[in-house]
Amino acid sequence: MVDPAAAYTFAWRHAPRVPEPLLRAVFGLAADVTWLRHGEGVRRMEANYARVRPDLDRRAVRRLSREGMRRYLRYFREAFTLQGATRAQLDARVRVEGYEHLEPVTGQGGAVALALAHLGNWDLAGAWASANVAPVLTVAERLRPKALFEEFVAFRRSIGIDVLALGDDGVFRDLVRGAQDGPRLVPLLADRDLTANGLEVDLCGHRARVAAGPAALAVSARVPLVPVGIRHERLHGERRRRAGTPWGIVIRFHAPVEPPDGGNRREQVQQLTQGWVDVLGAFITEHTADWHMLQKVFVDDLDPQRYARTRAAAGEA
Repeated sequence: MVDPAAAYTFAWRHAPRVPEPLLRAVFGLAADVTWLRHGEGVRRMEANYARVRPDLDRRAVRRLSREGMRRYLRYFREAFTLQGATRAQLDARVRVEGYEHLEPVTGQGGAVALALAHLGNWDLAGAWASANVAPVLTVAERLRPKALFEEFVAFRRSIGIDVLALGDDGVFRDLVRGAQDGPRLVPLLADRDLTANGLEVDLCGHRARVAAGPAALAVSARVPLVPVGIRHERLHGERRRRAGTPWGIVIRFHAPVEPPDGGNRREQVQQLTQGWVDVLGAFITEHTADWHMLQKVFVDDLDPQRYARTRAAAGEA
């Protein structure tokens, strides 16, 4: 039986020493084998893709999921080698769109709440942002075993990302304090609800349950809420040489979601959440293969009885 914590630790410590072409070949093969086996994760990815891309037939969705698995495994390959990347390599691997939506706030010492989906490589984006924009503070699911979570936190802190554990007492209070003590970026992966406190929204024409964190933070800390889309792009020429890899990412900072006028706090959070979901839903439709969603997110895919209990726990009708 493989120890997950030991396997991840081994990868983080040794992957940066392996030649890039060999790593690409190994992870590419792993992605294709996983796709060919068509296990539960791949089938769930295809079901999610089919919902956001109703224009595609079954065969086209199947082809799209192959590219999706390749990009998903590329994320892990890049993450395992990120600690060995130089500042110059990080800068070459990242291209930014919409920075004008951040600079007026962070340039004046303020903080911004960022709503992210499982798109592209958010760790690379965080490493770049912490070095070029502002300190990064986020939360992460508390993994099991404990040693794996500790290794994961150590990895993110090594690339400049400060991490709080989701579910710990006072974690939201600490996020608010961090945002109020800017300059700071607070990115939160929110396209899947990991608690009983999420919100039901419309995602690409289907009901889905997402996390309330980004909007709740924006309301409580009184900071802008910026949706962020991340996708992979192939590098060429001098930029590829400087990056040390044929793939980089594009970080698109969208315009801040406008806060609603009036309403109570819950209504404000609901409207802000639907606002960022609309923006990232369009991004997911445009760059579907970059969406690494191998879990259930749409309401129609959830167990009805379990979902009813979730809604009851959240105080919903």
